[in-house]
Amino acid sequence: MSKEYIFTSESVTEGHPDKMADQISDAILDYIIERDPNARVACETLLSNGFCVIAGELKTETYAPMQEIAREVIREIGYTDAAFGFDYRSAGILNGIGEQSLDINQGVDQVGGELGAGDQGLMFGYACSETPELMPLPILLSHKITAKLAEVRKNNTVPFLRPDGKAQVSVKYVDNKPVAIDTIVVSTQHNDDVSQTILRQAIITEVIEAVIPSKFLNDEITYHINPTGRFVIGGPQGDAGLTGQKIIVDTYGGSCPHGGGAFSGKDPTKVDRSAAYAMRYVAKNLVAAGVSDKITIQIAYSIGVVQPVSIMVDAHGGSKIEESKIEACVRELFDLSPAGIIKELDLLKPIYKKTAVYGHFGRENEGFRWEMTNRVDEIQRYFQLKK
Repeated sequence: MSKEYIFTSESVTEGHPDKMADQISDAILDYIIERDPNARVACETLLSNGFCVIAGELKTETYAPMQEIAREVIREIGYTDAAFGFDYRSAGILNGIGEQSLDINQGVDQVGGELGAGDQGLMFGYACSETPELMPLPILLSHKITAKLAEVRKNNTVPFLRPDGKAQVSVKYVDNKPVAIDTIVVSTQHNDDVSQTILRQAIITEVIEAVIPSKFLNDEITYHINPTGRFVIGGPQGDAGLTGQKIIVDTYGGSCPHGGGAFSGKDPTKVDRSAAYAMRYVAKNLVAAGVSDKITIQIAYSIGVVQPVSIMVDAHGGSKIEESKIEACVRELFDLSPAGIIKELDLLKPIYKKTAVYGHFGRENEGFRWEMTNRVDEIQRYFQLKK
């Protein structure tokens, strides 16, 4: 019997208050890790009406001008006028960063030079064959729409847009294959004097039709463009923003479970971030190697312990190889200690701010090593798969 369903994923723009917080936290991480690769960083940001609070813990030998970094991020995003509800020049910015706990540090930087996990927790990785990027189609298209919203705003193609916004794409699946787009929702902040008719037409023509593949565009799609009819008050004036609030946007749009840990503002000894990247890397290489057309992997760590406490592989019924054998392959071919992950994925670089918007996964040719498929040959040799 044929199985049909509709699956929905959401993305938000760089001007969404939660994403503003993520970008500030990761910009601070980038600044520090570029100057002190051995730094320990856990940076959280809160934004609300007219102010920004930076908090968390550090262990570093460098100085970071937190307020200046935050103002520059806010300026780059586009909050450059008080009429937008937030202005990088006048916003109050409070630095509440403290020193990392010695209790935590002694578990991470162990005697003998081994690097322990920076926290306990569980992380997931995922890949599927429904797009060339080996990502689920709904989240991939949602990110393309929000990225295009920012592009047409910044290059003045659609000059009446403001920084805050969201997109949501609902995809129809038949037998687990995407066949059509059912609904697209876009809510975008805008100038006070633009009509709903003009805004709707501009979003459909200049944004949606510019990024959605033509094979998915048809007259059957339902569009909801600013469905409340007005979105002038936005950004931190309209809602508070907090680092780590968009973890499903950051990952797979709900197609895969999430362990609960956020990414932004955390150095790569924090396995919430680095192990989630590693699991994407492993899952993507397994799918690219033909082991299964869909792979979910869970990994778990204990704080201060070098090796993971568990690894679980779910091939979703799409593999002739036993899942226990896939797990054995993962353990044998991949070094999943924190130090091994950091070395394999080259994580001691200032690459993090650009991960903080439009998803951490599925973005090829952007220097994210967890998106590489350079382990395919090894995996195929391990399972004696034909290329």
